[in-house]
Amino acid sequence: MFSITQLHIYPVKSLAGIAVQEALVTERGFQHDRRWLLINEENRFLTQREFGAMALLETEISPEHLIIRHRTKPELGLLQIPLQTDSTERFTVQIWDDFCEALAVDNAADAWLSEALESKIRLVYLPDDSPRQVEPERVQMPMNVSFADAYPYLLLGENSLADLNQRLAEPVPMNRFRPNIVFAGAAAYQEDTWSDLLIGGVSFRGIKPCGRCILTTTDQNTGIRHQGGDPLKTLATYRTQGNKVLFGMNLIALESGIVRIGDELLVL
Repeated sequence: MFSITQLHIYPVKSLAGIAVQEALVTERGFQHDRRWLLINEENRFLTQREFGAMALLETEISPEHLIIRHRTKPELGLLQIPLQTDSTERFTVQIWDDFCEALAVDNAADAWLSEALESKIRLVYLPDDSPRQVEPERVQMPMNVSFADAYPYLLLGENSLADLNQRLAEPVPMNRFRPNIVFAGAAAYQEDTWSDLLIGGVSFRGIKPCGRCILTTTDQNTGIRHQGGDPLKTLATYRTQGNKVLFGMNLIALESGIVRIGDELLVL
């Protein structure tokens, strides 16, 4: 039996995530997951690859607001953003090679984030009516994703991380890899082989193992790169396929529902 041990959402792409006890499964990802995005003056997405300090921006979801606070700059106070936006300012933003329509949030949010990261920043929101197709060469059915890199969900096994940590001089925590769903009970990397599965009775499909990047070398508690070992370099010695270093499994959801900590994961 495999069981779910952690669930995470990341409301703003590349900011700190939120551990939750249960989550609503939607086509684009868990509810509120990566629906907001930081962009530069060219409307291109920003991540911890450019700004490690993004890891220091903690997020929280209240009944009506997304709340952001800076872990080491309490003088900034809280940034509160309504979950339901009334913005009508729409423009095109870029995430990797994708382009999609997003809504501006407001000038106050832009100013707060620009001060927090000491750079010119804008915050945008992905509305439901803005399509962003999951890789069509791998997923033939119509399927949209949020501002996540490519897929709505990332699944990772505890024993996969344990195997990696045995190879590192200093073990790294699960948050280096920013999964949505963590499970226990399988052999290391067994998730690579899974296709159709049920989590708490909700249907998911494994599409491809996840290619990893330099973000995995950023300490999520400090925003500093290369602290606590270099998992990417180590993974590359035994988890390279083509030009990708693989760790974790990308999923899509085939239906909506609720998943919870403790749910059974059943491989079909």
